[in-house]
Amino acid sequence: MSRKLVPVVLCGGSGSRLWPISRASFPKQYLSMDPKIEDSFLQLTLKRLKGLAKSENPIILCNEEHRFITAEQLRKIKVKPKSIILEPFGKNTAPAVALAALNCLDEDPLLLVMPSDHKIFDISSFLRTVESAKKYAEADNLLTFGISPNNPETGYGYIKSKKPLIKNGLKGEKIEEFIEKPSKEIAEKLIQSDYYNWNSGIYLFKASTIINEIEKYSPDIISSCRNALKYKTKDLYFEKIDKESFQSCPNISIDNAVMEKTRLGIVFSLDVGWSDIGGWKSFWENSVKDENGNALFGNAIGISAKNNLIRSEKRLVLGLGIEDLIIVETNDAILVSKKDHSENVKGIVDLLKKKGKKESVEHTKGYRPWGNYITIEEGAQWKVKKIEVNPGGSLSLQMHKFRSEHWVIVSGVAQINIDDKIFNLKPNESCYVPKGKKHRLSNQSTETLIVIEVQIGEYLEEDDIYRYDDKYGRSL
Repeated sequence: MSRKLVPVVLCGGSGSRLWPISRASFPKQYLSMDPKIEDSFLQLTLKRLKGLAKSENPIILCNEEHRFITAEQLRKIKVKPKSIILEPFGKNTAPAVALAALNCLDEDPLLLVMPSDHKIFDISSFLRTVESAKKYAEADNLLTFGISPNNPETGYGYIKSKKPLIKNGLKGEKIEEFIEKPSKEIAEKLIQSDYYNWNSGIYLFKASTIINEIEKYSPDIISSCRNALKYKTKDLYFEKIDKESFQSCPNISIDNAVMEKTRLGIVFSLDVGWSDIGGWKSFWENSVKDENGNALFGNAIGISAKNNLIRSEKRLVLGLGIEDLIIVETNDAILVSKKDHSENVKGIVDLLKKKGKKESVEHTKGYRPWGNYITIEEGAQWKVKKIEVNPGGSLSLQMHKFRSEHWVIVSGVAQINIDDKIFNLKPNESCYVPKGKKHRLSNQSTETLIVIEVQIGEYLEEDDIYRYDDKYGRSL
């Protein structure tokens, strides 16, 4: 009887190469990059897994900061996770894999480990390939999937197999070596050989097999992760690992920690129309284009323009007489880049961080377990926000030391707590919350509550919140 399979979905990346759409506060995996598609990358990944035979509920690993975003996106597509393991900070893929494998070692299932932000066009071929690859994993091999390269890509790692991989041959080959992201000159040579494939970052192995190999080659990872799980705290399906134990864990990828050293490595051909959409150039390559090669999203127009990506979230963006450009507009930042320079966006984000630019990591839209808010406008001592509270959602009972707030109800019915007073407000009604007063905003109705909030005070940042009570378990 074949072994059960547990999907392991890694959600820890920051997606900074797709800035300004993707930022650390709300990275790529939680976004729908195509306005015509509602589902995020994470949701599409989870929907793709529903067709796997003998598959159990997935294990999700994400940053603790994104736990409520993750849970909400799973809820929307009716996926109940086996667990959501919360990492206090990213330590790369090897610790994430170790945490997942240790967490279900008693059952010793097959683990299908995959990033949450890849695009796969041929889902039926993907499922068929995984099913055919199971026998290699059952035989205590560590399986990774290779993608036949169609261009000298320098943003991917490469895998050299001991024999050429046969597309759709459903046969694995021993791995000879891994090649880190090569230069353009080296990549052009590699793609001429049938021995080299792109490294997809998707793996299949038994939990016990990968634990044994990690312990053999990187024992510090196992000891740190064991302790992090031993002293974890659990709330529903959230598993918050011990921060102090995890702090000592090496920051290393599963390829560097194990796959480049093990003798059990097998590479399998995955010919399914794969892309990791890692940057704006690959985003353009995978987009529907007009007759002039322009990929246009949102309020975007190209005139006498050729081979551009123009994406607008709000304002009209018109490209006139331009070629091979990336133009991305958000409500607080605009990126303009030559297409062949777009791989350098990650470095630009690092530069913005050093300059203290909050746009490097934060969106003007913030997501919370109760809903979301967006900053509309702000000055030195005032700020205007639009707040959306989900049905049944409630902000914490809180107090501000430095600001007062005015709430105007736009849509829905708000339940307001100010000190000992509790009352309801309907659209076109408002109230004033003086600084220093305990208050709470709740939505007891079945429709989304929309509120315009005006803050006035000497300090208006999010850390001016003293919580007395919170239904979502956030720190008081």
